[in-house]
Amino acid sequence: QVQLVESGGGLVQAGGSLILSCAASGISISNYGMGWFRQAPGKEREFVAAINWSGRTTDYGDSVKGRFTISRDTAKNTVYLQMNSLKPEDSAIYYCAAGNFGRIVSAYGYWGQGTQVTVSS
Repeated sequence: QVQLVESGGGLVQAGGSLILSCAASGISISNYGMGWFRQAPGKEREFVAAINWSGRTTDYGDSVKGRFTISRDTAKNTVYLQMNSLKPEDSAIYYCAAGNFGRIVSAYGYWGQGTQVTVSS
């Protein structure tokens, strides 16, 4: 049974930082592309960041490039999203996903339950 469990969300002031974690079980993240997506109320799920199976390739959405960093710890089977210089428009539920490396939702077959990030102005 595959599980992806996100943690680390919360309330932060604009300009602040948060680190999200995604702990995987039932799969090895070394064999999957891992992605972060977010969804704000009334909006479609948006690509945030991804890291490929080898860990050597990363990709970022235009709105977060230069502010967010995706990384992984294969020993802990965990993927991270370091979020700096947060803006109110970054507020959303953040989802972790496992599947093929890519920017589209359909590239990923496994999803976590999400963690809420709220950035106050």
